[in-house]
Amino acid sequence: QVQLQESGGGLVQAGGSLRLSCAASGRTFDIYEVGWFRQAAGKERVLVAAIAWSGGAIYTDDPEKGRFTISRDDGGNTVALQMSSLKTEATAVYYCATRRKTNPYGCWGQGTQVNVSS
Repeated sequence: QVQLQESGGGLVQAGGSLRLSCAASGRTFDIYEVGWFRQAAGKERVLVAAIAWSGGAIYTDDPEKGRFTISRDDGGNTVALQMSSLKTEATAVYYCATRRKTNPYGCWGQGTQVNVSS
C-alpha cells in the first residue's frame, strides 16, 4: 500500500502563490499516476492536475492552465503542485492521490487546506 502526506497549504491573498507537496511512501513501485484534486465546501472533488509517475504532466484542468504546474522531483517520491496567480475560487482542501495502471485513483492523502483571500 502507498501512503501519501500532503503539505504546503495555508492562507494566501489572491494573486499570490503556494506550493503543495505530496510525499509518497510504501509501495511506490506500484504507482502509475499521481493526481492533485481539490474539494471546495459543498462541492464535489475534482481533478486539478495529474502526472505520470514515470515523468511528464499529463493533465491540467483548463481554468488552471498556465498557472498551476505539477511536477515530480528527480528520482524522488514527492510530487509538487505549484500554484500561482491564485484566485479566491481556488479555496478548497487539496488532496493528492495515486492509482495503479489499470485502476482508478484509490490511495488518498489526508488533504491540505488552501484559503485564498480577496
